[in-house]
Amino acid sequence: MSNTLFPIFLKTEHLRFLIIGGGNVGHEKAETLLRQNPETKIKIIAKTFGDNIKKLIRQFSHIEYQEKEFDESDLENIDIIIAATDNNILHQRIKQIANSKNILVNVADQPDLCDFYLGSIVKKGDLKLAISTNGKSPTIAKRLRETLDENIPNDIDEVLNNLHNLRNYLSGDFRSKLEILNTITASLSDNPEDIPRYLEYISRYK
Repeated sequence: MSNTLFPIFLKTEHLRFLIIGGGNVGHEKAETLLRQNPETKIKIIAKTFGDNIKKLIRQFSHIEYQEKEFDESDLENIDIIIAATDNNILHQRIKQIANSKNILVNVADQPDLCDFYLGSIVKKGDLKLAISTNGKSPTIAKRLRETLDENIPNDIDEVLNNLHNLRNYLSGDFRSKLEILNTITASLSDNPEDIPRYLEYISRYK
């Protein structure tokens, strides 16, 4: 089957996440969300909490948490669920209940129960890339993230900012602006060593 996933970037400040599970996997998922946006609204439910997730809760005082078993009432005012326990039967129940309420679910390490995947993320300032292998190999996604993170220059954010200023400076309609920006940046993908020269060129439009 071909990869039919449709990638989007969520404004997580407008969403409320429920993480079910207080172990290492739950901690990893919560940390991933908070790394992208420290203001993400997160509620965590688990029968027991590990030391790592306890530390995260202390670090981010806005995280809500309850030491209890999952109940259907926990889905009230929730937009997205991440299930991260070691109980597959519970995961199936969560998936069924959540989807009946039009709530999207991600279940750790169970692609068949996922409505979406949490991809590996490369972040360099305003540039953000998400990598997915359609749930087949998180390890490959991780290695690709490491490769991209190493090879994308740290000053790419300055390039983006200067191009943004240049775009605002240019006159004409969207199409004409796009043609000019495409011409300016055409060789960057093949010649990354040219980035400093482009930085110098477009910095005059700050």
